[in-house]
Amino acid sequence: MSDVFQLDGEDVPFAPGETVMQAATRAGRYVPHLCWHPDFAPHGSCRVCTVKADGCPAAACTLQAAPGMDVESDTEALNAQRKTLLQMLFVEGNHFCPSCEKSGDCRLQATAYQVGMEGPHFEEFYPDRPVDASHPDVLLDFNRCILCGLCVRASREVDGKNVFEIGGHGIGTHLLVNSASGKLADTDLTPDDRAANICPVGVILPKRRGFAVPIGQRRFDLKPVDEA
Repeated sequence: MSDVFQLDGEDVPFAPGETVMQAATRAGRYVPHLCWHPDFAPHGSCRVCTVKADGCPAAACTLQAAPGMDVESDTEALNAQRKTLLQMLFVEGNHFCPSCEKSGDCRLQATAYQVGMEGPHFEEFYPDRPVDASHPDVLLDFNRCILCGLCVRASREVDGKNVFEIGGHGIGTHLLVNSASGKLADTDLTPDDRAANICPVGVILPKRRGFAVPIGQRRFDLKPVDEA
């Protein structure tokens, strides 16, 4: 028999070794997140999944579930914190949703809707970041990167290619392409690689397939992120 913990007052069963995020997701309970993916080890970088476990803040994606643990997620204070984190992500990059190919299928956009984000709140940075169109089949737009690290992990752990890496420090942290030129064309990335298809926002996009699925018919257009 599985052990259980409490999530917002309801029992959630878990297997030994599972995190709060894994158990909650398996039980159909939504905890907002950006950098977590069920196919990869937790990264804990975005902190959008921060919960309170027995009164202490922790990332749900890295927190090991324990019997009798009392976890709070859907509270006014935690949702306000998530909203602030999302607002900071929006102003730190260049996220112009109406013109983005990923609109309607973007986890950042969908999560902002889910927590009721109404505007960026902070002054926008408008960083000067490049667009790498050197690859024949894949476009790389650094303007939208949220540093979730999913492409890094997918390229390393699934594709075995190490095409991407995260470099820099503080506000200068950024996504890197592991080639002598720094260009995507000088890597062995292919359109079928997991790394080319895992980005939750609009950074890594296939060429010549823009808006193949019309706006209004995309994943998060049809269902909110907590139901999709």
